Amino acid sequence: MPKAKQISAWIDDRPGMLGKVADALAEKKVDIRAFMVAALDGKGFLRLVVNKTSLARRVLSDHGWDSTVDELAEVVVPDRPGALGRVADSLGAAGINIHHGFVGSAHGTGKGKVSLFLAVDDVGAALRALRK
Repeated sequence: MPKAKQISAWIDDRPGMLGKVADALAEKKVDIRAFMVAALDGKGFLRLVVNKTSLARRVLSDHGWDSTVDELAEVVVPDRPGALGRVADSLGAAGINIHHGFVGSAHGTGKGKVSLFLAVDDVGAALRALRK
């Protein structure tokens, strides 16, 4: 189970913005593995997991979108009922709280799998708990 980098960025909350961001990244061959977007306080808040974090941040900056990077736990699971529950139960039993999470592409793992990207206080502890 690897660690993943999450890019968080504030963008305008208006029609077409997610497309602008995705197009700008695609133009530089940055693959979006997972994303989530929400409107907060009149702004769009975007979280991304990409294949080229540094390049993606440069692209965002070049377009005037400020960003930060955080570490997430990436857990590859079968795409079937109960998979998320097993992971969440294991982390809960270890006293690890999931602050937010989202699902994305499990690159190179074959069909029938997805990646859970989970924000926790201690990524290393979370990954160790899931190896048990």
